[in-house]
Amino acid sequence: MNAVMGKILWVDLTAGTCEVQEIPEKVYEKMLSGMGLAAYILYQRIPVGADPLGPENVLGFVSGLLTGTGSLMSGRWMAAAKSPLTHTWGDANCGGSLSPAIKQCGYDGIFFTGMSPRPVYLYVGHGKAELVDAEGVWGKDCRETEQALKAQYEGKTVSVACIGPAGEKLSLIAGISNDEGRMAARSGLGAVMGAKKLKALVLQGAHRIPVYDEARVKQLSEGFNRWISFQPPFLNGTLMGLLGTSMRWLPLQMRQDGLLYKVLLSKWGTVSMNQYSIETGDSPIKNWDGSCAEFNFKRSSSINPDRFRERELVKYHCYSCPLGCGGMCTIKKGSKEETHKPEYESVLAFGGMLMNEDLDSLFEINEKLNRAGMDSISAGGTVAFAFECYEKGLITRDDTGGLELTWGNTAAILKLVDLMIARDGIGDLLADGSRAAARRMQKQAEAYAVTAGGQELAMHDGRNDPGFALHAVVEPTPGRHTIGSYLYYEMFQLWTKVKRLPKVRWLFYPKGSKYTADREKAIWAAACSQFTDLINGCGLCLFAGLVGVNRLPIFEWLNAATGWEKTPEEYMQIGLNIHLVRQAFNAREGLALKAPINERALGRPPAQKGANRGRSVLLEELVPMYWKEMGLDETNGHPTAAAMAAIGLPELVQAPAKAA
Repeated sequence: MNAVMGKILWVDLTAGTCEVQEIPEKVYEKMLSGMGLAAYILYQRIPVGADPLGPENVLGFVSGLLTGTGSLMSGRWMAAAKSPLTHTWGDANCGGSLSPAIKQCGYDGIFFTGMSPRPVYLYVGHGKAELVDAEGVWGKDCRETEQALKAQYEGKTVSVACIGPAGEKLSLIAGISNDEGRMAARSGLGAVMGAKKLKALVLQGAHRIPVYDEARVKQLSEGFNRWISFQPPFLNGTLMGLLGTSMRWLPLQMRQDGLLYKVLLSKWGTVSMNQYSIETGDSPIKNWDGSCAEFNFKRSSSINPDRFRERELVKYHCYSCPLGCGGMCTIKKGSKEETHKPEYESVLAFGGMLMNEDLDSLFEINEKLNRAGMDSISAGGTVAFAFECYEKGLITRDDTGGLELTWGNTAAILKLVDLMIARDGIGDLLADGSRAAARRMQKQAEAYAVTAGGQELAMHDGRNDPGFALHAVVEPTPGRHTIGSYLYYEMFQLWTKVKRLPKVRWLFYPKGSKYTADREKAIWAAACSQFTDLINGCGLCLFAGLVGVNRLPIFEWLNAATGWEKTPEEYMQIGLNIHLVRQAFNAREGLALKAPINERALGRPPAQKGANRGRSVLLEELVPMYWKEMGLDETNGHPTAAAMAAIGLPELVQAPAKAA
């Protein structure tokens, strides 16, 4: 087989054993690797009704099919398990160095089952795989853990994925860290590691990844790199904010081209969109109850992207990425203490969501959460929930230990983050996210927990782009922003390669057209779901997809790397296969495949001011149309027996086992 290693590693934490399983080539042809391989394995091995924090849950770490083949921007790895936060299919996606390390160790994935009686870490390298006592690093934060483990092994090829205090304390919003702060943050999978007493993976391999046509892959990568390298000099952060202001006032929406976004990512990283998103209504403010009218241009200048660039010491790139949107920054001007450049999500979750204008605090919070191994999106959403509950009198000073949870109170925000990480005082209530906290409080508190299916929504407002709201409720992992939206469909430009898909025809179109529920919107959303699952099967970065398939040679790379001769339509079908299996996982658990979402995020009632005033999302009309375009049951979203059989893997249609 080409492009894959053809086997996975099974680690039984209860027995302390490691075994190798070969994967048939047909599985890769139907499901790829990455997310597809994880779906194939977990669907068969996790019994129905398994406790997410129990021994029957399976935690997988998977690399992508294109990782290591010479294809650019293919360095993403994924963790997957049954989510303890949502009790649905759970996954989390991360860059860094772990994806190639998995394949260089000779595997396409590493899967853990059972529970260790004591803290351990997995070491794979030099032809062996073994569980090693982790008592010496248990209790350390993510950065300390990685540094300590790397010091034990010689060579530059060591990659570490680990949990920090949040995962050890079973916080349901805990993530998994790689490269001292890159975070597979969503779904609470750090808590799964903590429950299994698995502190870390330490990978050190040198296997070569086989490629069918290396010369063709190289040629395609060189062509794509020419698109990535283009960088105009004239843009600055203030101009980006003013562009957002003008777009807010215009009655027309501009069709987005990913080449412009690439330019912004290369210069500033994801923080390039900070002020633009606030001005256009993309970023929620004040726990989704405010707007740019309150966090206005003067206030949001505190997070002007140029202010982050001023702190940047050095840019960095994920594996095989020529873009380099990451960077290391000083936490405070003039200090020697460093942190990863905060991402857009982290900045807005602890900026506009909390009416916080203190730039230093955003860097400090970013480092605290990275070291703790806690999801910044869910943490920020939960802190905003607590602040609103305090405002409404559902939380008092007695509950907070004297903290005044008033909007913009930076000192209180910092202290509350510390308490959540330590599970101390009110932090113990909040450490499992806003839905869990609300359920332990008075009934009306749930109105202020802005989640979909129990996962805090990211900093992209469905009242601005209804596609974000739609995908938040219909995807197997609810509450996610990295799957699809109307904006993503415009930027993917799939119609240039998949001829059945409709083109977004005009450079400018009326804004109001976004808020109609029609079949074309459902087609866009279905195409996004299929294409993003394809990307995640390849190990590609979402940002690569947003450059547009008219420039990103994803279909051509796949054929050159594997030797297959599949069409774009056939690859989109593979993306659908991956989605079907993940969705079937939820269906057999008896879950509603339209996740419940906070009404505030749908504009019910509509906002009275700001960019999204008067807007509502017609979710009830959109969801069944989306299910129909995906070939799902229109009444409940379940994958049909015929659709599952059409995947061509009989083992996926057998009756699942039930938890003991």
